[in-house]
Amino acid sequence: MVAKKNPLAHYRKKRSFKKTTEPRGTIKKKKAKQPLFVVQEHHASHLHYDFRIEIDGVLKSWAIPKGITSDPSIKHLAVLTENHPMEYAHFEGIIPKGEYGGGTVMVWDIGTYENIKEVDGKILPMDKCFAKGRIEIVLNGKKLKGGYALIKTQRSETGENYWLFLKMRDKYAKRKIPSITRSALTGRTIKQIAQEGKTYED
Repeated sequence: MVAKKNPLAHYRKKRSFKKTTEPRGTIKKKKAKQPLFVVQEHHASHLHYDFRIEIDGVLKSWAIPKGITSDPSIKHLAVLTENHPMEYAHFEGIIPKGEYGGGTVMVWDIGTYENIKEVDGKILPMDKCFAKGRIEIVLNGKKLKGGYALIKTQRSETGENYWLFLKMRDKYAKRKIPSITRSALTGRTIKQIAQEGKTYED
C-alpha cells in the first residue's frame, strides 16, 4: 500500500523553521461546518495578495499580484502555490530576508466561506471543485462579502497553475472595500508590522 503524501510536505521543504516564525503547522482532521478563508497582504520581492481557503484540512493558496476586486468585470490572475497549514491563517509578521517569501505579511481579511458550486442540483464537494478547476464560494469576511470564483485557465495545461479570480454579480458587486490598509486581526498597518517586528499568531 502506497503511503498518502503529506499535503504540507512542499510547504515545509521550502522553509527553515529555525529562522522563520511561520508555523510548521498541522493538518486539520475534523471537517469544518464553516470553513475558513484568509487574504494576506504580502510585501515580498513584489507586493501581492495571498488568497487561501480551507479544503481537506489545509489552506489551498493562490498568489494574486493585482490584489482583490469587487468589480465583476475585472478578472485577476491567481497563481496556485503550495498548501499552507491552517495555523497560517493567523500568521502576521516578518519573514526574514533571504528566506522563502521574505518580507512583511499582514492579515488583510479573514472569515468563513460557503461552497455554492452545484452540479445536477447538488453541491459539489470542495475537493472535487478544486480538482475540476472551478470554485464558486460566498465569502463572509470582515471586508469581503458575497460570491467569488476561482477558475483554472487553459494556460495551466502548460504546467503553470494559472487561475482567474473574479467577483460574482450580486448585491456586493462594486461595493467599496473598506480599510484596505489595516490588518483585519490587529488593526495595524503594514508599516507598523514592519517596524514592530512582532509576529501575531492567534
